[in-house]
Amino acid sequence: MLNFSYRNPVKVVFGAGSIAQLSKEIPQDARVLITYGGGSVKTTGTLAEVHAALSTQTVFEFGGIEPNPSLETIQRALAVVKAERIDFILAVGGGSVMDGSKFLAAAACYEGDALELLHSRGRKITGALPLGVVVTLAATGSETNNGGVLTHLATHTKLAFSHPLLFPRFAIMDPAKTLTLPARQVGNGVVDAFVHVVEQYLTYPVNAKVQDRFAEGLLLTLIEDGPKALSELDNVEVRANLMWAASQALNGLIGAGVPQDWSTHMIGHELTAAHGIDHAQTLAIVLPAMLQDQREAKHDKLVQYAERVWNLRDGNADERITAAIAKTRDFFETMQVPTRLSAYGVGAEHLDHLVGQLQAHGMIKLGERQAVTPEVSRRVLEAAL
Repeated sequence: MLNFSYRNPVKVVFGAGSIAQLSKEIPQDARVLITYGGGSVKTTGTLAEVHAALSTQTVFEFGGIEPNPSLETIQRALAVVKAERIDFILAVGGGSVMDGSKFLAAAACYEGDALELLHSRGRKITGALPLGVVVTLAATGSETNNGGVLTHLATHTKLAFSHPLLFPRFAIMDPAKTLTLPARQVGNGVVDAFVHVVEQYLTYPVNAKVQDRFAEGLLLTLIEDGPKALSELDNVEVRANLMWAASQALNGLIGAGVPQDWSTHMIGHELTAAHGIDHAQTLAIVLPAMLQDQREAKHDKLVQYAERVWNLRDGNADERITAAIAKTRDFFETMQVPTRLSAYGVGAEHLDHLVGQLQAHGMIKLGERQAVTPEVSRRVLEAAL
């Protein structure tokens, strides 16, 4: 029997035209800071819709949050929060904007140095401004969880953080807002969601039948509709399924009571910090090599994955595992996300630094059994060259 607790207080408003409901979710007397990334929310008209919905609130803007959000940028946003006496934050964008805004919400209520708060990985969070999100990219699932990742550019350090106070109050999710995304972001989003599921699913059996079947359903949905999003550019039904799958992949439900891995993510963070590779791209690089390296430790679940997700039933168990790993790599490549370090200009000469950073950040016992040591991480990176 599994023992676990599960909490997710986020209100989800899903479907076409849902941005119009914003005014019902934010107090009328709120001083709202809208945070966003590049200029796409302006060119697509999403930002204008948000402003129209908040016509009775006092609204300010902060743009320029990077695809891999940095502490330095969030500190500039923090200055705006304090100067304008902001009491509600509305993140409009994808996971990076949401992650940066979560940290901003916590930093606004923290009396110490924001860098100290980041290095605590959330343990020192004592309060947070209320936060809502308008999702424009199906990927990280940050809209329905209480975690995030932030990079300290000065030291090339990418750190995760989480706290119960960082759950968004609500998530506005209109799938049509993802139709204008470039192929790179669509592919990245599908890969990101896929690996989120895998990190909670491909470990070892604990008889969690509901979580397993739910995880497998999400993977099958991503496999079926991911390529369609690249070929059927106006298919909003496809985008709706991908948006919901990405949200469900990391809202805590499929991971409730089961062992979790996350070694691929931790190694991937170092690749992003050192080389600026997109988060999802790092996952596509690391995961196939990690599964191959850990195939014995993950044997039973890999066989299940091969049979239930990829419908591989011919040959012996080892042959099915090999084929499943190959199918996984091929799927990432189909989503136009390369799976080799060489595709991003990273060679063997960079591995010492990457492994050294893992050690410096305490990532020395990763994985569901804490068996992914720096030596294993090096082996995985070598296999990913």
